[in-house]
Order: sequence, then C-alpha cells, then structure tokens
Amino acid sequence: MLTTRSTLIYVTLMTLVVVASNFLVQFPLNAEFAGINLADILTWGAFTYPVAFLVTDLTNRQFGPRAAREVVFAGFVVGVTLSFYTSVPRIAIASGSAYLAGQLLDISVFNRLRRQAWWRAPLVGSLVGSLLDTAIFFSFAFAAFFVFFGANDPFALESAPILGVFAAQAPRWISWAIGDFTVKVIVGLVMLLPYGALMNVLRPMQAARAN
Repeated sequence: MLTTRSTLIYVTLMTLVVVASNFLVQFPLNAEFAGINLADILTWGAFTYPVAFLVTDLTNRQFGPRAAREVVFAGFVVGVTLSFYTSVPRIAIASGSAYLAGQLLDISVFNRLRRQAWWRAPLVGSLVGSLLDTAIFFSFAFAAFFVFFGANDPFALESAPILGVFAAQAPRWISWAIGDFTVKVIVGLVMLLPYGALMNVLRPMQAARAN
C-alpha cells in the first residue's frame, strides 16, 4: 500500500512530467539534421513524456497495479488541471485523454509480464502505452476533425514531406506523431537504465501483485 510520503513523491514526479510535456509539445524542434528540418518531425515534448512510464512502472513494481493506478489518476487530476494554465485547452484535453489511456494500458501490460525477464515488463508496457498515447494525443490535439476540442493549428495542418524525407506528403502533425513515437521508443530503451538501477532499491512489497 502506498505511504503518504511515497504518494507525494510519485504524484509530484508524474505532475512535473505531464505539465512539462504539455508545455513543450507546443514547440517544434527548430533544427536541421542531415538536411532534414526537425520541426517537421518532432516537438520537444517527445523527450520528456516517456519519463511518465518510468514513474508508473516503478510504482507498479514496488506497490502493485492498484497503487500505480492511484498515482496515474492523481497525476491526471493535478497535471491536467495545471496544464490548462500552461498550454491551450485543446492540448490539455488531448494530453489528459492520451495520458489515461496510455498509462492504464502500460499498467495492465506490465502486470501481466512482471514475472518474466526484468526488462520485458517495463519495455513492452511503455512501448504499447506510448503507441496508444501518441495516436490519441496527436489526433485530438492537431487533426482537423477534432476541431470541437479547440481551434486548429495551421502549422500542424500544413502539408509537408512525411518525416521530412519522403516524397509523399501529409499534414505535418502526422510526421510529428511518427517522430514522437520513434523518440519515445528510443527514450523507452534508455529508461531501462534507471529502472534497472532502481529495481533492487525499490523492492516489491508483499501485496505488489494484487489487482
């Protein structure tokens, strides 16, 4: 069961990640690499959001899925509320919807795989969670169809070469989504390092496998 101290630590970490990501996703990465305009592919939020899965997985490992869901819901309420002040409402709505779906899926997958190789549960959980999160977030935040969530972003809807290199063109937000998920996969692999370092410190409690 989560202690008050642990709750505050995990919820604070989750809130910081959500708020920072909601703010940074509004800013394309204005740089070039190998002749590719990275603003057509990435936003800064792609580098911070995968840390949310690390927070969820560490909570799940130590205290179990029920506690992890409590942290996710608490982070959702606090993080999304603050996000309305740091980003536009449409971004906050998209983020909240994607966050809940992705994190809850991660918890479910993690719990199913937790008895297998130490790296499998956090890696697979974060990857499938990130895939769902990315699809929901970028659709709700930028697709023209979801204009009822808020005004469309003209820059996001402009046609651009897919990933900045392919001849085929699509709205820029699609390249952002593909680029974002690619970065999440890379960061998800990197996050195995702190997870592996902390897993022996944050040992599962007796009831950690309870649903």
